[in-house]
Parts: sequence; C-alpha cells; structure tokens
Amino acid sequence: MYQFVVTTSRGLDELLIREINRISPDLVLSQKPGQVRFEGELADAYRICLWSRLANRVLLQLNTGTIKTADDLYQITNAVNWPSHFSVQKGFVVDFVGTNRVIKNSQFGALKVKDAVVDQFNQAVGSRPNVQKQNPDIRIQGRLYRDDFTVYLDLSGNSLHQRYYRKDTGRAPLKEHVAAAILMRSGWTDSMDKPLLDPMCGSGTVVIEAALIATNTAPGLKRRMWGFNEWKLHDEALWESIVAEAHEAQTCSKTRFFANDVDGRMMRIARGNAVDAKVDKLIQFSSNDAIELSPPINQPGYIVSNPPYGERLSDVTALLPLFADWGNQLKKQFSGWNLALLTSSREVLKELKLVSHKSYKLMNGKLDCQLVNYQLDDENCKVWEQSSEIPNNDFANRLKKNKQRLKKWLKNANTDCYRLYDADLPEYNAAVDVYGDYVVLQEYAAPKHIEATKTRQRLQEMLRSLAPVLQVPPQHVILKVREQQKGKQQYEKLSAASQVINVHENGAKFEINLTDYLDTGLFLDHRNTRKIVQQNVKDKHVLNLFAYTGSVSVHAALGGAASVTTVDMSNTYLDWAKRNFLLNKLRGAYQFVQADCLQWLESHKEQYDVIFIDPPSFSNSKRMNKAWDVQRDHVSLLENAIKCLRPNGSLYFSNNLRQFKMDQDAVLQLGVTVKNISHQTLTEDFKRNPKIHNCWLIQRSEIIED
Repeated sequence: MYQFVVTTSRGLDELLIREINRISPDLVLSQKPGQVRFEGELADAYRICLWSRLANRVLLQLNTGTIKTADDLYQITNAVNWPSHFSVQKGFVVDFVGTNRVIKNSQFGALKVKDAVVDQFNQAVGSRPNVQKQNPDIRIQGRLYRDDFTVYLDLSGNSLHQRYYRKDTGRAPLKEHVAAAILMRSGWTDSMDKPLLDPMCGSGTVVIEAALIATNTAPGLKRRMWGFNEWKLHDEALWESIVAEAHEAQTCSKTRFFANDVDGRMMRIARGNAVDAKVDKLIQFSSNDAIELSPPINQPGYIVSNPPYGERLSDVTALLPLFADWGNQLKKQFSGWNLALLTSSREVLKELKLVSHKSYKLMNGKLDCQLVNYQLDDENCKVWEQSSEIPNNDFANRLKKNKQRLKKWLKNANTDCYRLYDADLPEYNAAVDVYGDYVVLQEYAAPKHIEATKTRQRLQEMLRSLAPVLQVPPQHVILKVREQQKGKQQYEKLSAASQVINVHENGAKFEINLTDYLDTGLFLDHRNTRKIVQQNVKDKHVLNLFAYTGSVSVHAALGGAASVTTVDMSNTYLDWAKRNFLLNKLRGAYQFVQADCLQWLESHKEQYDVIFIDPPSFSNSKRMNKAWDVQRDHVSLLENAIKCLRPNGSLYFSNNLRQFKMDQDAVLQLGVTVKNISHQTLTEDFKRNPKIHNCWLIQRSEIIED
C-alpha cells in the first residue's frame, strides 16, 4: 500500500472527493483545502491519473518528517533511496511548495532537496543526474506545511488539467479541469440527455469537456508523457490494462452540443481543438453575437459559459450595457433553460437582472471566481423595462448639480471638452471629463485599506449614473484607473482600442485618443494657459518644450507666431502634434524636434520671444541622460531656458507637482522677473481644485552677459 495526495484548485476538493470515490469506490479518503489524501494501490493512482477531470497532480509519498533546521529538510530527502526510483541517466526537476520560519524561500527549499538527491547519487554510483527543467523524466515535489515536510514523486508529470487537445487558446483561457468542474456544478452532468450551449465559447473548452464527459472518454487518453514513465517501480503491464479498459469504456452520445462565439478566429480555434479531441462531430459551431442568439434547438437545456467579466476595470464599462442586453435576450428567448456562468465580477452579472439560486467559489488559475447558477423560469424571465429615470444616488446628484453650475459658463467657453467632476465626494474617488459626446471616468486608485469589493461597487454606481445623467450612449463612457506610474509603466499604452475623436477649444481642433493612454492627448486644466499664449505670440518666435501632443504649439501658430519649435522626447507624441497641425490646416515655419529636452536645451544656441515649459514632475526614462525631478532640477532648467530667451521675452513655466515650491530667490538671480499666474490659468471647471497645476510668467527685461 502507498500513501498518495491528489491536488486540485481551491474550491474543487469536495468535487474531487466525489470523483475519486467513483473512480475507486473502496478508498478511504481525507480532505484538506485543495487536496485529497488516501492509502491505496498503484492501480488506484493510475486510474486517477487517467480518469480524473478535476485533479492537477497525483503525488506518491516517499518520506515525511519534522523540520527544525534547514539540514532536516536535506536529511528527510536523503533518507529516500533515490537510485531505486530512477536512473542516473534520467533528468529530474524539483518543485517546492510552502515556507516557514526556517525555509523562508521555496527556491531555497527546492535547492536543498536537489542537493540531497544528487549527493546520494554521487555517493551510490559515482555520478549525478542532471536537473532538467523542460520536460523532465522525473518530477519530485517537496511540500512544507508549518514544520511538517513531505517529499513526493509526482506521477502526473505535467499538470493533469492539460488534456493535449488545445493547440491554441484565447486571451484568458479557462483551464480544462475548471471547465469540468463548472459542468458538474451547473447540474448538467446529472441531466446529460439535455442539450448544452456555450454562447461565448472562446477556444471551446467547456463544450469539448462536456463532450468528453458525455462519451465517457477518459481525459488522460491523449497524454503520452507521464511522471511515472521513467520510474523504476512503474508497472507497465498494469498501466496498459487500465488504458485498455478506458478505451473499451467509451460510449456514443446523442447529446446535442452547441458552441458559439462572435469572434470568427476563436471559432476556428475551437473547431480545431474539438478535432484534436475527436469530438468535433458532436458539436455544432456558429459565429454570432450572443445578444442576438436564439435557442439552437427546441428542447430546453443548459447554457454553461465563461463570459468576459472585466478582470481589468477598464473593460467593465463596455460590459455593463452588453450584459443588460444579454439578460433581456435570455429572458425572451431561453425560457426553461438553466444558466451557469463563471465570473470574477459578480457586479457585472447583476446587469442580467436575474435571480440566482446557487453559487460556488472556485479558482481559475490565480483568479478568484464564482460560478453562478440561474433557472430561467417564469419569474426570472419577466423582462423589466429599463427605467429612463436618472439614478438617485449621491454621485448622480452631484453630477446634475455640477452640470447645472457649469451650464452658463459652457455657453461662452468655446470648447466641447471640460471637467465635470473631480473627486467632489470622497467615497466616489474619480474624475469625470467630457469630450464631445464621450465621457472619460478616471477612477483614482483606492487606498489599500479600502476593500476591493467596496471599490468595485462604487465604480458600478458611477458607471450606471454617467450615461443617463449626461445623456450619452453607454458605449461612449470610457473608464481608466489613475494611479502612480512607476518605471516603464508611465510610457506604456493601456490598450490598442484606438478610440480617436476630434474636439475643439478656442478656435483650435485637437485629436483625442480616449482609450490607448492614461492621458487623452489634451490637458484640460491648461485651457486658459494655451489661450494666454495664443494672445501673446503675434509675429513672435515660440519654443514649446516637453510639448506632448503640441497643443500649445497649435495655439501659438493660430495666434500668428512667426515660428514655432516643438520639442519632445517621444516620436509618438511628435507625430500626434504634427497631426494636430494638419487638423488645423497649419503649414509654415513650424519645426518638430525629437530630443531629450534637457540635453537639447543645454547646447541650444537659438533665441526665442516666448518659451513654454511644462515638464513632468518626475521621470526616470532610459532615453534621458539622468533622472528628472522638477523640485530638485527646475532652477538649472530655467537657467538654460533663459539663455535662449530674447530681451523682453516671456517664459511660461508650469508643472503639476502639488507640493512644488519655486526657488524664487535663485530664479530672480538669473536676471528675470517672476509672477505667479496660476490663478489666471484656472478655468471654471477646475476652480474646485486650485492645486491642479502651478504656472509662472518669467520675463527677461534686459540683456544678461554670459
């Protein structure tokens, strides 16, 4: 008799016990979170390897003991007779799970186990086996819980959830054993004569697993590489007899399976996976929008799916109206069906307006999920007309109040982009910007002590309120999360959706990208600053440093500047600036320079009548010679800029560091006058937050000799 441990994902251990009882009814089983233990014969372990749809690994216990020092781990491992288990010519790898006060790092634990194994081989046969991380012949696992350590031989090899029929997957694939689990939890496995539909099937995992269950096909039949293949105690004859039994146990199925996905590419992947699993003839494939999908058969059955659920907050806003429409479609078309949906965002499912009768917690990879079951009975299938009334909550009421307050100002503002809300209410920690008939909701990252569920609930409330209050289509509400960016994050794209529109401001037009970057391409708080520049550059030579998308440059050109030089480190932003010039039909003495502004300015010799500088607060870009800190480095920046400023010239210096304090004494010593014009640059929509930026007018009134 051997001691075995069978592991699975958290939340599936109860199902796993039932499954092992069906596979080997005589075993006495005990359960811990994520694992099942038993004492049994090798045949029991082989059958579980071959037949379990829920297990990840089947582990054979080799030795166990108590860890008081790191050397204890070595000694417990060394007590196993390793040459009796595998040959020195075979490659092996060690997986290690768990830490404690002695073994504080799993890599260190794995190293101690490895050392014990190779040292024993060196002593016994005079050579050592190689560590083979890719496709090892032998996989050893050490598991540490508190002071208890056990070393195992992994009979599975690669994780058992890998069925080897999936050649390709989508963006967030559902693991095969989780798909099997949700089929069991949905109730379909108790009514396998009823049809099964996955309307958002992705790579087809749910319907393929269902077809394998319906045909009583052992999930391990396609696997050729096992953890016991090179194990010296492996009983090949016993294994072959168990595999032969599995082939004989396969049956035909008359169950109807339907797989649908709106993405034609995913449907091709799903069909190919079904072919590899040899169940493609049982499945009817289609490529339609789930919201427009009708029942593929007259007989009510089960809808089981892993729909998109907005793992990224930025996806949620697009999903809310889709799920509301899908809920109405389900009620109208699928009366009598059962519905089981896997999600990590229960809030999104609320848009279905359905009452669930059962839910289960489980893990899909590292993601906490719930399987939520519904019965589409008469009560659930009542279609409630969506109310056209504006939501009555504090956030919606504040939006209405702000909208009314800005109404008169907007008539004369000569712009269609402005800020409507900026964390006015602490519990709704976000900013709302309007761009034409689009709305961008920027949710500020919540403090760590605020529960994630509460944050998401507030977010849902805001998203539900914006469209009706502002009378825009729900799909025109864009969500972003604004938090401190570190390292490369501050330069990375958020997505590739490229929702691009044009907006206008004081006679200028600008290209706005609502989705791909944290900022849209136009800093709304500098609307007045750009206007001031435009009014003071007639026939003057203008330099715009850290120019971003060139909005100040555009206003300078429209103001009749003799020349405009636009400098930025990013080619992406310079190309954007050029498009803004073309959008305003501006052609002439306009120069665009891609360079590190700090380095470029140090060696630049030309002079200008007007210079505009709006640097970042911090930057550690590898494209810059050194890290930049506006508080520390602003005097040296201004010194170099003033050298390029003509007598009687004007320099506008701005930044967004709220705690910024200009070293005015040091700047005055450069032979200039300094005037804080921050208040003048604030518009009505930003007056609630006067620290949104700082702005100074620095003027040079006489020639300064070098």
